[in-house]
Amino acid sequence: MTRRGRVTLAALALIAGLVAVLAAPAGALVVGIGDQKPDMFSDPLFQSLGIRYARLAVSWDVLQHDDQRAALDRWLDDARAAGVEPLVSFGHAAGDRRRVLPTPSRFKYEFRQVRARYPWVTTFATWNEANHCGEPTCHRPALVAAYYKAMRRECPRCTLLAAEVLDMPNMASWVDAFRRALGFEPRFWGLHNYLDANRMRTSGTRTLLRHTTGKIWFTETGGIVKRRTKVKVTFPESAAHAATATRWVFDQLVPLSRRITRVYLYHWNAAAGLQTWDSGLVDAEGHARPALRVVRAEMLRAQQRERRRILARVSPG
Repeated sequence: MTRRGRVTLAALALIAGLVAVLAAPAGALVVGIGDQKPDMFSDPLFQSLGIRYARLAVSWDVLQHDDQRAALDRWLDDARAAGVEPLVSFGHAAGDRRRVLPTPSRFKYEFRQVRARYPWVTTFATWNEANHCGEPTCHRPALVAAYYKAMRRECPRCTLLAAEVLDMPNMASWVDAFRRALGFEPRFWGLHNYLDANRMRTSGTRTLLRHTTGKIWFTETGGIVKRRTKVKVTFPESAAHAATATRWVFDQLVPLSRRITRVYLYHWNAAAGLQTWDSGLVDAEGHARPALRVVRAEMLRAQQRERRRILARVSPG
């Protein structure tokens, strides 16, 4: 082959690589958004980021309730239309049935119905914040392990997170009990490391890394703007603090391990009216907050790293 031919092939490879950068998540880290509201998919600010992953939490019996089923239909339809891949996380039932837990066979049945209704959805988390004692699974890690096994049997090709856990004191013992009950190592875990992010520490994330071997996704993380809850856990709250916490996630928590491969920031935008939780990247009037600039800068840096990697790979000589 002539030198001109080799250069032409290299140029074509470079173009293909750059197209892949624009079409797929840049670099090794995937960035997504978690939000219960589907309006982010039509928000120009969201669309400008090129985010292709989003997370939604639903009750384990979501399809048994008309209002929940309709809300899930809309969210997933809007995500699909926007070209966004969903991560669906199961959790407690709504209302006065919050403490009701299904048997593993009932959980498998409900999961089968979800798969039948939304066959394009293939990424799931077994239970949302399973070690939190506001959840009925707080003292039932073996039951959550049984749910995970049931999901694996029902959909062996799906990407399944063993559980999503909070970086609180009982996390290590809960995870250890789950692993003993399961009898093998899960490939994926979800972590909600709000304490690490907002207290500018790394101990919770390091703990989960020590007690697991699979990949870890931060399926909820980010900085707190405002809370109005009865929870006694305290840390700073403001839009400026949220930006600092978000930067901590990318600069200090993600680099702890190559096993950390996804970050879902919670959440996209603040809802109008009085809310109990606000960690939105966008305020209720649709204005970008400082944390959104952090996310945009991180995604641009990731794209630049990937471009440099591609250029180094195809450069002649």
